Amino acid sequence: MRIVRLATVPFFLLHHLRSQIDASVAAGHEVMLIASPIGGADALERIAGVRFAPIDIPRGIAPLRDLAALVSMVRLFRSFRPDVVHSTTPKAGLLSALAAFLAAVRSSDLQAMSGVWGDKSGPARDSRKMSRDDMEHRELIMMCYFRHDKYRILGESPAPDNERVFQVELTKRTLRRTTNFYLTQGGDRWYVRFADMDPVKDLCADKK
Repeated sequence: MRIVRLATVPFFLLHHLRSQIDASVAAGHEVMLIASPIGGADALERIAGVRFAPIDIPRGIAPLRDLAALVSMVRLFRSFRPDVVHSTTPKAGLLSALAAFLAAVRSSDLQAMSGVWGDKSGPARDSRKMSRDDMEHRELIMMCYFRHDKYRILGESPAPDNERVFQVELTKRTLRRTTNFYLTQGGDRWYVRFADMDPVKDLCADKK
């Protein structure tokens, strides 16, 4: 299993998750650690059996740095293709949820998508509201609508019920469309709850 452990700062990985990280490595899992390249990052690099990817993840409000972090995460998730993404801090969890969702769309990874698509009750793969066949059918529809060659985050803002909304521009060959992704927090994790398909319906119609 490929596991990503992510935090805004190395401290949380070193002092709150170190035993879990070591146990995952001992069990034979591939583990990637992501945190800002600040104090403690060198200690993460020295942990045997893991891969450390430094990404600047601001703890406060910093739109441009947030977007840069999101782009870096999507690129990493596309190449690493994690089975599990676990974050210990709110900002890191918010960005990693959208990054993992977009990476799952790009790589057509149903399993990965079922772990980051969800609501306040948790991920879709744990839901009792729909069958696995229904879940996978919905995932395939989303993958068709949100398929892209590249993307650009245009903005982020608060939404009702403590959600966050990201405005994302998706490009597929010569088509360029903008839509909104709504993220909600379930327990200690963020999930993509809803994304508006209507503005990007012609991306799905373009089968080439």
